[in-house]
Order: sequence, then structure tokens, then C-alpha cells
Amino acid sequence: MMIKKCSLSDVEELAQLNKQLIEDEKSDNTMTLEQLKIRMRDFLESEYNAYFFMEEDCIAGYALVRHTSKPLYLRQFFIARNFRRQGKGRAALKLLQEELKTDKVDIEVLSWNMAAIKFWESCGFVERSRYMRLENSESALRQ
Repeated sequence: MMIKKCSLSDVEELAQLNKQLIEDEKSDNTMTLEQLKIRMRDFLESEYNAYFFMEEDCIAGYALVRHTSKPLYLRQFFIARNFRRQGKGRAALKLLQEELKTDKVDIEVLSWNMAAIKFWESCGFVERSRYMRLENSESALRQ
């Protein structure tokens, strides 16, 4: 596996992979592919860098990292469906850490995404906080 830093010319591919990530993690994000392209372009034009994980000539996954955070913030990490359960996620994470020259990374994981939680824990990540949301303040106030 190899790592390749993405450029603005990779926005289309990144948006398609991001759409798959949203589907797989059962996110409530309803953005269209066109909206995801715009968002990905905005990320790359600001404080984020994206990286493809390459297996021969195929994109096995990608990562989106905010470089201005200390520690670095891994906003998105995705391994394509046909590359899962083969050790590619661990290999990609190791490559990314080597590329970024860091052993300290922050992530967020959706609380219902048990497969991702188990993966990150198996890589040595530990829970440090809980990110919570109130969506229906009317019903919460009535109780």
C-alpha cells in the first residue's frame, strides 16, 4: 500500500468516497454528491489535506486531516468496501501517521457505528469525550 497526497483535481473521487463513507456509517448527512464536491473543495482550500491510500493502481481509501489542530484531527477515514477485513485499515493508518510524522491523532466516531468504534479501539484509540446533540428541545423541556 502507498499513500498519495490529493490535490483539487481529486475532488470528484474524494466526494464519491465520502458519499460511501456517509452511507456505511449510517450518517444523517443528506448532502448530494454535488454538495459533497463543493464541501471537499472547501476543505482542501482551507486547513485540510486529503490522502489516497493506493493498492497498486486502485484507490483503497482516503483520509481527510486538519493540519492546524494539535494534535492533528482526522476528520474522515475510509477504506473501500472491497478492501476491508484484510488489514488495509491498519496499514493505511500506519502510512498516514508516517506521512504526517505523528503518533497523536484525534478522531470522532458516530456512537452507533460499533464496527468503527471497535476498529479504532483495536488501533489503540481511547475515548476522551462525548459529543452530544439535542434535536428536539420542545420534548426535552416538557419532561
